[in-house]
Amino acid sequence: MAFVALCLFVQATSATEVALAGVMGGKAMLMIDGRGPELVVVGQSISGVRLVSLQGESALVEVDGKKRSLRIGQHVAGSATSGDDKVILTADGSGQFVANGSINGLPMRFLVDTGASSVAIGLNDAKRLGLDLARGQAGIASTANGQVPVTLVKLDSVRVGDIMLSNVDATIHPNDLPVSLLGMSFLNRLEMHREGSTMTLKRRY
Repeated sequence: MAFVALCLFVQATSATEVALAGVMGGKAMLMIDGRGPELVVVGQSISGVRLVSLQGESALVEVDGKKRSLRIGQHVAGSATSGDDKVILTADGSGQFVANGSINGLPMRFLVDTGASSVAIGLNDAKRLGLDLARGQAGIASTANGQVPVTLVKLDSVRVGDIMLSNVDATIHPNDLPVSLLGMSFLNRLEMHREGSTMTLKRRY
């Protein structure tokens, strides 16, 4: 039975997050709102998400009444639309911008933080990503709780929506973080524009 590994994200207007983790035979492996993958057959609905069809390595799902086509490499970050190396994020109820993306090809959830000098990752997430702390450099980061020792590393890739950057500086914190921070080592390589409750990120050329 063929298995095709995928890593695709969609978020509907109701904030339901759907990830197509893979395709196994005639079934899709769906991850909904961060939960573990569940096998779903065409026509089946789970947690408000219906698998409409499967074709090769792509799938058509219906989320909150809207059909979305997923394909390899497609990422839609947080409450966002994307395309042409541009991502539009929508602020959550607290005015923060949260996005789904990836680090070194593995899924990651980010909080946009212009006050962070680099991408910041908690210890458990760093282990999940397979980052080797022994190859990093020791450093100090200033946080709301004071200065903490961190490990400075270089990430092969960081992706949000259709924007993917290589060789991104990051800090690994000694403790877990509620969410990884999308800091200026990523953001300063983009054009950023905020209007009301939306933020547009666009890759510089």
